[in-house]
Amino acid sequence: MGLGILMLLLPLASCHKPDDDSATLNFLIESSPNNLDLRQGTDASSERVGGLIYDALVRKDDNFNLQPLLATSWERPDPLTWVFHLRGGVRFHDGKPLTADDVAWSIRSMSDGSIITAKGGSAFAAIDSVSVRGPLTVVVHSRRPDSALLFNLSDGLFGVVEKGAGRDEGLHPVGTGPFRFISQVQDKEVVVERNPDYWSGAPEIPRIRFEIVPDAITMALELKKGSGDVESSAITLDMVHALQGLPHLKVESGPGGRVDYANFNVNDPALRDPRVRQAIACAIDKPAMIAALWRGQAIPADTLLPPGYWARAGDAELPQYPHDVERAKRLLDAAGLKPDKDGIRLRFTLKTSTDESTRLEAQAIQAQLREAGIALSLRSAEFGTFYSDITKGAFQMYLLRWIGSNEDPDIFQYTYATSSFPPHGANRGRYSNPRVDALLQAANAETDQTLRRQEYVEMQQILANDLPSIPLWYPNNEVVHSTRLTGVILNAGGSFDFLRTAEFHP
Repeated sequence: MGLGILMLLLPLASCHKPDDDSATLNFLIESSPNNLDLRQGTDASSERVGGLIYDALVRKDDNFNLQPLLATSWERPDPLTWVFHLRGGVRFHDGKPLTADDVAWSIRSMSDGSIITAKGGSAFAAIDSVSVRGPLTVVVHSRRPDSALLFNLSDGLFGVVEKGAGRDEGLHPVGTGPFRFISQVQDKEVVVERNPDYWSGAPEIPRIRFEIVPDAITMALELKKGSGDVESSAITLDMVHALQGLPHLKVESGPGGRVDYANFNVNDPALRDPRVRQAIACAIDKPAMIAALWRGQAIPADTLLPPGYWARAGDAELPQYPHDVERAKRLLDAAGLKPDKDGIRLRFTLKTSTDESTRLEAQAIQAQLREAGIALSLRSAEFGTFYSDITKGAFQMYLLRWIGSNEDPDIFQYTYATSSFPPHGANRGRYSNPRVDALLQAANAETDQTLRRQEYVEMQQILANDLPSIPLWYPNNEVVHSTRLTGVILNAGGSFDFLRTAEFHP
């Protein structure tokens, strides 16, 4: 159900906004945040909505460089020590002043599983102790060098809570961010309102209702009739095209850092041979899919890191797999996979969520692989079931995306290190390579960025040869919004930070 059906349905919807609360911005999102407490929430909705309620120590700029937020400055006097100097005059939503004790508790809770069930179990595993040096100075000591610590304390991944905040913080979140929590109904909505005492100035938008709309067509219809005010990269490009040009809507587009990828279970008998995975990569026609499914609004990916990032290996530094069906067949031949009487060399299953864009991608990949003699079965499930399966390793191949976490090379530790098999990380395909592990350890301990890049480039070259996963593309950020919302400035990370400064005109 794409552009054609949407075009038939759009005229049936009125342009009347039924919401009596005209001062409330109705932001449409695909799924409920699983936990608004950024120490625990792992999904994109949690990170994006929670990122408006909580502030981190640092923030990522448009080039993913780290800039001050609650920490005005920091230094690293030795490879095992970080010292953070905090902003004065900041208050939590309940009026309590922010102190070093709050920050120390927040970091300590991410590294101590007895305080919360933290998503930072691996990201903060190197921390040995956290101490306070005065009311606005925090010192973090690590057991081993950890160059990724600063990134893991950045917006979307980390939020400062009050000292003592425990496992139930996400039910009644209290942060220092530009918006304060009002209410949440699972699978229906999250409501926040502006923080009039925000330390850098109160937002212009009085209130935001994040409405949960899992179906992309329904979301597009809400935007059409005016009952939805904004969505962010949640509907297909066909739907964006169908809405473009309507007088009460505007489309913003810009480069994105999110990466879509296919991941393999490298221990599965059908996919264990790297030549088979290389053949699958050759059979996938990325440019054709970008043109058809993304209307050209995406960039092909060869690695997980976003374009322009300092640690990202360039195309000329990596093995390439342009669309080449004959090369795919030769690789399958070399792996001993000859065609049967029906011309089929390989059969396996691809799992996806029920997300509309992902299902369309899966169908296109299915058709492309068939040309190389690969019979691909598709199996989709609602996200909770799908995510449970891939975490348990109950898959042969799946499609998913990295949002935010791939904006630092620590993503490679999280996804490819032998030590990161679930539940200790996201190496769901159980890939293991001793040289990759050694390079990851060396790069994480290195403080010279030039040397770190050399180690990360070598590691990306190994991954591009072994292909435990296939990076597919970086979709543009596509935000459709009412003309009553102005000042929408996108960032490559796809966060909702534009709500901090945008204006809403009821």
